[in-house]
Amino acid sequence: MARPYAEVIGDPIGHTKSPLIHSFWLEALGIDAEYRATHVTPDALPGYFATRAADPDWRGCNITVPHKVAALAHVEDREDVRTSIGAINTVIRAEDGALTGTNTDASGFAAPLAGLDLAAKPVTVIGAGGAARAVLFALSDMAVGPVTLFNRDVAKGADLLSSFGLEGQALPIGEAVPPSALLVNATSLGMTGQPPLALDLSALPAEAVVYDIVYAPLETGLLAAARGRGLVGIDGLEMLIGQAAVAFRLFFGAEPPRDRDDELRRRLLA
Repeated sequence: MARPYAEVIGDPIGHTKSPLIHSFWLEALGIDAEYRATHVTPDALPGYFATRAADPDWRGCNITVPHKVAALAHVEDREDVRTSIGAINTVIRAEDGALTGTNTDASGFAAPLAGLDLAAKPVTVIGAGGAARAVLFALSDMAVGPVTLFNRDVAKGADLLSSFGLEGQALPIGEAVPPSALLVNATSLGMTGQPPLALDLSALPAEAVVYDIVYAPLETGLLAAARGRGLVGIDGLEMLIGQAAVAFRLFFGAEPPRDRDDELRRRLLA
């Protein structure tokens, strides 16, 4: 007999740790369901959603690179995520059967920053893709500023800052990093199989925080450089687990056991 299931889709998908997270929570709560990883290429994205829409056991999916923007064209946008963030990372089946998109990345990103006062503080962000949109959305809620955004396409970076109402500047990757209270890598640079992200962090003050959303490897070159300078580093598992917790509630209607996060991290690092 088929079991309810959710999954994560992306291209590539081999690096994902999402199945380990959701499976840990499902096992801990005794829920008879499954969470999978499914390789979906850009060309296969329309067919994927059409197939899943007809599968009664499918509870939804998380979305990783490169589909976070493209997926919006294939599901309903009842929360107006297209206007607010411009990218989705989660799709669920609504009560009427429609597939609807949402974004749990923004809350997942913000969670480990909850104790910091970043209001009116300078921030640097690397990237202007789907993950960067969620990061900038969260930063705008924190009233940070100014923001320096590094991206290969400077015009796209400037447009993105403007769309979130953030003051600052867009620069090409490779320019000097300005003094910042927070630096965020919101790209896949530094991820296993991707080019490294080499930044000169010498301008960051001693109290700066460096946040890398990459989690494979967990200790990226950027975080190693930050810790070599004695700076606080936040790794990609923080955001991954935070956004997964919100998605888990949507998929399975249960609260994940966050009191077991230490055990979960040990499993993820094993």
